[in-house]
Amino acid sequence: MKIMILGSGAREYSIALAFKKIQKDIEFYFMPGNGATKALGMNLNIKDLNELANYAKEINIDLCIVGSETFLADGVVDIFKNLNLNIFGPSKAAAKLESSKAFMKDFLKKYHIKTARYLNTKDINEAKKFIENLNLPIVVKADGLCAGKGVIIAKTHQEALEETQKMLSGESFGEAGKCVIIEEFLKGFELSVFAICDGEDFVLLPVAQDHKKLLDNDEGPNTGGMGAYAPSSLANQELLEKIQKNIIIPTLKGMKEEGAEFCGVLFAGIMVVNEEPYVLEFNVRFGDPECEVLMPLIENPLELILAATQKNLKNIAVKIKNQCAVAVVCASENYPYKASPKSEIHIKNIPENSHISYAGVSLEQDKLMADGGRILVCVGLGENIQEAKNKAYELCANVDFKGKQFRKDIGFWVCQ
Repeated sequence: MKIMILGSGAREYSIALAFKKIQKDIEFYFMPGNGATKALGMNLNIKDLNELANYAKEINIDLCIVGSETFLADGVVDIFKNLNLNIFGPSKAAAKLESSKAFMKDFLKKYHIKTARYLNTKDINEAKKFIENLNLPIVVKADGLCAGKGVIIAKTHQEALEETQKMLSGESFGEAGKCVIIEEFLKGFELSVFAICDGEDFVLLPVAQDHKKLLDNDEGPNTGGMGAYAPSSLANQELLEKIQKNIIIPTLKGMKEEGAEFCGVLFAGIMVVNEEPYVLEFNVRFGDPECEVLMPLIENPLELILAATQKNLKNIAVKIKNQCAVAVVCASENYPYKASPKSEIHIKNIPENSHISYAGVSLEQDKLMADGGRILVCVGLGENIQEAKNKAYELCANVDFKGKQFRKDIGFWVCQ
């Protein structure tokens, strides 16, 4: 079987690793991949999506999986489908649930799906009036894709106004910030909910929780994610039923009505307020680092993804291992502020029930180099979160590169 995976991070590495454990005879093609994916398959450097689709056709790819949201926003699914290629992910129109926060919020409002009170605008005066009438703190978001960093939690009205001005002027996030969403702050607990969808049917995966802040105790700036764990004990059956009935089902129906049927991974960032789930945001692909804890827990990920591309999910059950997983991101010295010098990665030992998913790494003269922001993810498995956490941190202690930084409290919400 030939599988192409689009993206370069630990998410894409994790998908390939999980498939490889199930089926040994898969040929992987990564675009662009990283220094470690070369050990799993072939890395490609074909940036033009039409060229990439033609190459996939030429080598008879059986399945393409889109890891990164940028490919989806650029319409890779439409391009591949025009050549009758089998690809897992939403169309460009359906990917607007992530590529435009303004579209997403207006969609939620239209289909009566609970979300925070908001304004989307390009006008600083309109923004100012709305900000003045909100309680603190205030959430300010850039409309477009910002690699997980386009959200500001402002502690004062003045800060909210200044951050809005910076976005609208293009100073903060360029074109992605020239429309802003200003929201009331919801207080509760957050969950990452993933549904594999085929347009009409869906299956829910284990609910995860991630840690966005750089430092322990949820302090410091937002990052692309410093760790995650699954499953979350906070997602009880009653809550999951509400999420399915009030969020996932109306979203799939609504997208069909919009003429943008949703196939792929629907990732709902949920805030639970007084036992009621509200949508903070939608992403349209696996989360990173949530994917790194989900993949080891699912027994049949390839079967599910193939069924989704063939509109056959109603006949497939998700098989989940009776285990927990914890992922700890090891990042470079200057992350997320600026680039760090390259450094060779040394691994002493990989303990049982743990593995590494590689992200910002390059290969130089057969040496694996730390060469990015989030370098690698240490994943531990166990019968409970504490056991999985111990394994992940045991693996962390066996990994070394210059300037390595990581949070020491991943999973603290359940390990207190």
